[in-house]
Amino acid sequence: MYIINFIRGFCMALADSVPGVSGGTIAFILGFYDKFINSLNSLISGTKEERINAIKFLFKLGIGWVCGFVLSALFITSIFESHIYEISSLFIGFIIVAIPMIFKEEKESIVGHYKNIIFLIIGIILVFSITYFNPMTGGSGISVSVESLNVGLIIYIFVSAMVAISAMVLPGISGSTILLIFGLYAPIMGAVKGVIKFDLRFLPVVIIFGLGVLAGIALTIRGVKFSLANYRSQTIYCVLGLMIGSLYAVVMGPLTLSTPKPAMDLSTFSPLYFIIGGALIIGLERLKIALEKKKN
Repeated sequence: MYIINFIRGFCMALADSVPGVSGGTIAFILGFYDKFINSLNSLISGTKEERINAIKFLFKLGIGWVCGFVLSALFITSIFESHIYEISSLFIGFIIVAIPMIFKEEKESIVGHYKNIIFLIIGIILVFSITYFNPMTGGSGISVSVESLNVGLIIYIFVSAMVAISAMVLPGISGSTILLIFGLYAPIMGAVKGVIKFDLRFLPVVIIFGLGVLAGIALTIRGVKFSLANYRSQTIYCVLGLMIGSLYAVVMGPLTLSTPKPAMDLSTFSPLYFIIGGALIIGLERLKIALEKKKN
């Protein structure tokens, strides 16, 4: 199970580190989302035995996640701004193919519960509104160097981290998409890359972001667990709405770069990268089937 959990964590990290689908979506596709959420909840409020089991599971998952995130941070930050349209096309492929997979996994929660479609609409409007009214869209840009840190920016990074990790935990919009909306994706990934390369000027930024992540997990997990246990249909509809809305966020993503570029359109859309993104998600589903066969 160690190798299996390593692969799971690695795949989650690749999803978490790029705008598109969340690590929670990957956990859903690979069939261990409920165990993931329950383990995080047990770590916070479980019994001693539950915490020990949770630590064992999350440690194995975490090693894979760290390896995947480091590789992603080193690679993606080098090409993100210069190849934004190709990468955005890849993200759209992730999302478009992942949506029917979520539908397939949660068919019982969706079919026959059409009155809950209002939650899908709410999810779409939420992401659309955050993207449309985002003050960072259009080129104000953010610098996360040590020299530019101030109280306002510290609070902004901390709160953004809380919101982003909440999105990463949910099987819906990617936390990286949230960072993209807030204009922090490239700066944060650049800061992480800098720390990995022992450029300690960016360490305060990474620490602030990390503290926001921990606070977000502590505040989010119980709510997610409760919602899935008691309002699963409404939650899944909302998740699908968030995913659909994130398509708009990805299309508008180039506007949030430090040097803004036009929003993606048909002329800058890359069918090849779209197909690659979709193929990767399909490959993950096949991996899930293979892991289940191996487990049985």
